[in-house]
Amino acid sequence: MTETMTGAQHPTRFLDRPGGRIAYDLAGAGPLVVCIPGMGDLRSSYRFLAPALVAAGYRVATMDLRGHGDSDATFAEYDDVAAGSDVVALLAELGDGPAVLIGNSMGAGAAAWAAAEAPDLVAALVLVGPFVRNPSGGRAAALLLRLALLRPWGATAWSAWYARLFPGRAPTDLSAHRARIRESLRRPGHWRAFVATTHTSHAPVEARLGEVAARTLIVMGDHDPDFADPRAEAAFIAGRLPAAVVMVPGAGHYPHAEYPELVTPAILGFLGNGTNHA
Repeated sequence: MTETMTGAQHPTRFLDRPGGRIAYDLAGAGPLVVCIPGMGDLRSSYRFLAPALVAAGYRVATMDLRGHGDSDATFAEYDDVAAGSDVVALLAELGDGPAVLIGNSMGAGAAAWAAAEAPDLVAALVLVGPFVRNPSGGRAAALLLRLALLRPWGATAWSAWYARLFPGRAPTDLSAHRARIRESLRRPGHWRAFVATTHTSHAPVEARLGEVAARTLIVMGDHDPDFADPRAEAAFIAGRLPAAVVMVPGAGHYPHAEYPELVTPAILGFLGNGTNHA
């Protein structure tokens, strides 16, 4: 593990992995929580939740996906399994017993895979707007996405789509956060890595849902545009794990950023009732 100082409040640390490094930061003391962002996003997507977790007595790591943010874009693989393996490696690096994994979107799929792969390292899961199976639409939807991301309009198309994922109350700093995402995508190799990430299949995660033993909370915005029926998707996942479900009225794909005053207490209540925060 190496680290370097940035303009952020906490130093950026790096986890060495085959093919490159994964960036993360670490704050607080107590039971470990690892936060995993979604495709095309940054670890700062947890800028509202992470400080509350630290204040509640947790040690919180927020990580960037491969080819995102401060992580390297030198890897051969950028799918759910690769991200999940990075999560398992980070848990082994940080130690401190079984941890809580909080994953958003594709990060939720990586968290679920990690829980199946290393059950002794995972005490609980919080899956926010989770992709743990391939969405309906199949090859046609995947082809449309790939066409939309072709240069020269790809970065603009992604930024526009990202803004649509906040149909409720967008964070006041959303414009600044989108600017940070655009800056990340301009780094050498990062656009290529992002496009490779969009090709991931969630089938390997769905195949292992039955192996997940960690208690789970699903947080879903009931206006999430990434799902034809967000409530039905939450019910499907809850039936496979099983898990408790919190539906956030009016929220989209990032309810933890749209309505932190609703989502943060729900997550803290879920974690506070478990053995991980005894």
